[in-house]
Amino acid sequence: MEHLSVRRRLLSCAAALAAMVSTILPFNDVSAQTPRDVRIQFTDASTLTLVGKLMPGTPNPFHRVDTVRFKGFTKGENTQVRMCTGMSVAFTTSSSVISLKAKYGQRQSPLNCSALAARGFDLYIKKDGAWTYAASAAPAENALEKAFEIIRNMDSSRKECLLYLPIYSELLSLEIGVEEGSGIEPLPMPFRHRVAIFGSSYTHGSSTSRPGMTYPAQLTRMTGIQFLSLGCSGNSKLQPYFADVLAATDADAFVFDAFSNPSVEQIKERLFPFIEKVQAAHPGVPLIFQKTIRRESRNFNVASERFEAERMQVADSLMRIACRKYKDVYWVDCTNASVKSHDTSVDGIHPTNYGYTLWAESVRKPITRILKKYGIR
Repeated sequence: MEHLSVRRRLLSCAAALAAMVSTILPFNDVSAQTPRDVRIQFTDASTLTLVGKLMPGTPNPFHRVDTVRFKGFTKGENTQVRMCTGMSVAFTTSSSVISLKAKYGQRQSPLNCSALAARGFDLYIKKDGAWTYAASAAPAENALEKAFEIIRNMDSSRKECLLYLPIYSELLSLEIGVEEGSGIEPLPMPFRHRVAIFGSSYTHGSSTSRPGMTYPAQLTRMTGIQFLSLGCSGNSKLQPYFADVLAATDADAFVFDAFSNPSVEQIKERLFPFIEKVQAAHPGVPLIFQKTIRRESRNFNVASERFEAERMQVADSLMRIACRKYKDVYWVDCTNASVKSHDTSVDGIHPTNYGYTLWAESVRKPITRILKKYGIR
């Protein structure tokens, strides 16, 4: 009898707990679930609001640079500037489900980058005034052009959505699908100003697990300022033809991750002419250079330590001269993507998601303080 009584009490507690969980978790409500036979209506994503797009008017709306207009790129660079990393689509919908249908051009699958980041999509939804992670998804490798769901079972309220595009893929087209009758409309630009960032694989987003975790994307959400990414993995070497692109870019300010790729000789030869070309096209506009992060491959590799130390020393020395030589040029030397245990690296070079969060946090205040001097808030 005692065992029976205990069993009844346990069952009673379990029932009470189940009722409480059902009350707390609204997704248990069947009415909030997406119908199995839901009808999806697709809309061309390029007709919605494109956030983080460096140059308007490109023949392909998802390209960052018009490679017909701008020349000089290597084959690899030409592929990279057509990738849509750093871009997102902003829209509103009351749909309980969001589906995607993409057509891909050139794609890469770096060893240190997840497939979800390389070819996938990352959805944020505004909640209590803040952009909040909602879902991530990518099509199967053997079904790249088939429609797939990124999220379902949402409520029917009107939602402000921000869909980040793949990091290492060129998109030929993208369609966003919502529940028939729920509607989808472009969201007015949710971020202020236009601040371009030219940089290396760090700016490109190498080793992030999903597209929304690049440091330019995180800076945008942190500050409300729109950062436009021209990250080109391995190819941010102060080349004059990239200066031509930036000279033609409509931006309120420029930020540079300029010293992660070039050799010491390239820094010495190219830095000042690069600054002068961009500055001639944008007089009175701030040019903010960031110190490259400390690579964890230096921890026990003596040759790496020597090479990286020399490169950082030369960059630091020349930037201090540049800040005196040129008006509106700034040097942010507090960039950090690591912790004392040195375990925020994926491959000894590129940070984890958390490492990129540390990077964004380390430069957020210095960069925004500079921008405020120019009325960029």
